[in-house]
Amino acid sequence: MPLAYVLNPLDRRANDRPNAAWVAAQRKRADAKLIRIAGDGALLSGGRLVTDNDAGVEAAVFLGLDAVGAPWFAADVAGSEGMRGLRSLAMEETLPPEQLGMLAQARSLLQWHARRTYCSNCAAKLEMADAGYRRHCPGCGMDHFPRTDPVAIMVVRHEGNILLGRQSSWKPGMYSALAGFVEPGETIEDAARREVFEESGVRVGAVRYVTSQPWPFLSNLMIGLIGEALSAEITIDTNELEDARWFSAGEARMMMERRHPGGLYAANPMAIAHELVRVALEE
Repeated sequence: MPLAYVLNPLDRRANDRPNAAWVAAQRKRADAKLIRIAGDGALLSGGRLVTDNDAGVEAAVFLGLDAVGAPWFAADVAGSEGMRGLRSLAMEETLPPEQLGMLAQARSLLQWHARRTYCSNCAAKLEMADAGYRRHCPGCGMDHFPRTDPVAIMVVRHEGNILLGRQSSWKPGMYSALAGFVEPGETIEDAARREVFEESGVRVGAVRYVTSQPWPFLSNLMIGLIGEALSAEITIDTNELEDARWFSAGEARMMMERRHPGGLYAANPMAIAHELVRVALEE
């Protein structure tokens, strides 16, 4: 199973988005597509993504042009029946990976709009601009842009073992990579080292980048890393983790394959944590 939400073939046409006339013309095209989003779900019918362009749906954001030049849009249609959660769609591989990437883009962008109704500078009501990639304040002139929060997520290795932890809110038996938000003025590598130390007490030295994954819950960018531990002693921050431990390579492989005798298992293959464990073990 490929990582979810990472494939998105759309040409976002950033240079054309400020042209309101161009965007309006794209919406009126006969081949225009409209994705319907509600919360963490997308509208499907018969196992297929509903993409017919309903001109009556307002406040649509522009996603981009596909390989044949057809424009794609998305809109919040809360209350619609037939919605399927983006997580279950990814786990079940219901839709093509490329459409999952479009859904991640649509969900993240629409969620930002829902949370940015008023200007944080003067409290005036914001207006949508640039086809959905900017909100403008008519009161003070301030512009607001969609945000993506970077998250450093890391599998740590030490003498053939890997460090994994679990939160109490997770399903019983699930262990995953340690992760946390990158703070202002902090490098990705230092954020990963800090988070691992804060949560587990393990000091990390060398860190290298592996891959990244858009995560539309809530509009995060998961930045996947592998780190080499300088120490093995674990001191758990119980406010963050229920447990953290070192797993041997053999035990971790059984967790990946869902055949661990203790019922333990690693993150689902759709998630970047699964990929990080796989890469750490292969190396």
